[in-house]
Formats: sequence, C-alpha cells, structure tokens
Amino acid sequence: MEVKGKIIQKFDLQSGTSKAGNPWKKQNYLLETLEGIPRKIYFDFFGDRADQFNFNVGDVINLYFDIESREYQGRYYTDIRGWKAEKVVDTPAGAAPAAAPAPAAAAPAPEPMAPAPSVDNLTPTAEDDLPF
Repeated sequence: MEVKGKIIQKFDLQSGTSKAGNPWKKQNYLLETLEGIPRKIYFDFFGDRADQFNFNVGDVINLYFDIESREYQGRYYTDIRGWKAEKVVDTPAGAAPAAAPAPAAAAPAPEPMAPAPSVDNLTPTAEDDLPF
C-alpha cells in the first residue's frame, strides 16, 4: 500500500534483544496525510530499515507499507510497517512546474463491433471437442 504525507512526530528509537538472542530496533513515526480530510497514521520501520529511512519532522514522504494484525491473549493488535519511503522533493518557489504533456491528436472513431453470433452458430461442431 502507499500513502503520501508529512511527518508530524518522530519517536525515540526502540531497541532490544529477542528471546533468541538477536538484536532488533524499531523507529516509529506519526504521519499526517495530505488529503482533503487529513488522517494520522502511526507507523514504524523495523530492523535495518530503521537506519536506512531516517526522516525528520516536517519531511513530506511517499510511504510504502504493509498492514499486519496479530492476536495476543484474545485481543488483536495492528502494525503498519514501512518497507520503503521516498522523500518528496518540492519545486523551489518561483520555479516553473514541469510542462504538462502535449494533448494527443484526436483519436479516430472506433470501428463498429461485429454482431453477436446467433444461436445457430453456437452449436458444437466436429472440431469442437470440449466436453462442455
């Protein structure tokens, strides 16, 4: 899934060691979407991605993420885990935006459709060896 938004809060880096003895780390963020009605999304980057994607408050990003729910003692918890993010680069003030593509030439009128086959044409022939 993908969403575009602005980082409005960056939380402290969390780290630890799993029961199997493997080190882990997680960086949490709060993102506000840039839609007409802004939504807040709490998400994280886990493992090496916590170092790979380091954003600051105010950065506008495209976030690619997965949603996963898990059950613990009869209750369900949902994580939004980022797997890729790209910082959106705004054009400087006064710079002309990229030119819009030229409109395509008028397309020719579509060809009329062939008439539907009649019921007589739907009867099986010796070539048609399908069992249905």
